[in-house]
Amino acid sequence: MKQLLLDIKPASPPTLHNFIAGRNAEALASLNVASKLTGGTHFIYLWGEAGSGKTHLLHACKAQNSADPNFTIVDDVHLLNNDAQIALFNRYNQLKEDGGTLVTAGLHAPTQMGLRDDLATRLAWGLVYQLHLLNDAEKALALQNHATERGIRLPSEVVNYCLRYLRRDLSTLMATLDALDEWSLVTKKPVTVPMLRQLLQLPLNL
Repeated sequence: MKQLLLDIKPASPPTLHNFIAGRNAEALASLNVASKLTGGTHFIYLWGEAGSGKTHLLHACKAQNSADPNFTIVDDVHLLNNDAQIALFNRYNQLKEDGGTLVTAGLHAPTQMGLRDDLATRLAWGLVYQLHLLNDAEKALALQNHATERGIRLPSEVVNYCLRYLRRDLSTLMATLDALDEWSLVTKKPVTVPMLRQLLQLPLNL
């Protein structure tokens, strides 16, 4: 079993390429432009509820621009205390002067989180995008893409079962798929609905 687990392909890191855009195509396009450092200074703020993809996109931008000191990423702006907000305000001004890029994210629009007025105003001056949760068809596509990256043959009935009976947030669905992959390797059996039921210990008469 240990050797089988060592052979499991790790989950692919978040990239702008493997982000399922859904209704967020415009935000993704702007981040692609900003990450290629074309077109001058960029200030982008992303907001939306948990599971909408904010952290995926920020991690993807950070990985793509990790060597650039003028590319700054800040997640969970709504959690910043006063000192951290002042620091972000100063960083904004410095990046604007230096022609840099700032990508930030929070739960709500900049002016709806109780931030300092000066910081909220600066964040609202740039491009502001609300990220929308994926619908079922987009979640199915995300699961199939994730399966392909891990080398899993994922029958459509397994995807449909997951979307019907499991928690519908993408992180839970992806974690279930990863667990199925491990169990498939351990048992040397293909991924099927009965395997998923066994893994989750769900009643067979659902």
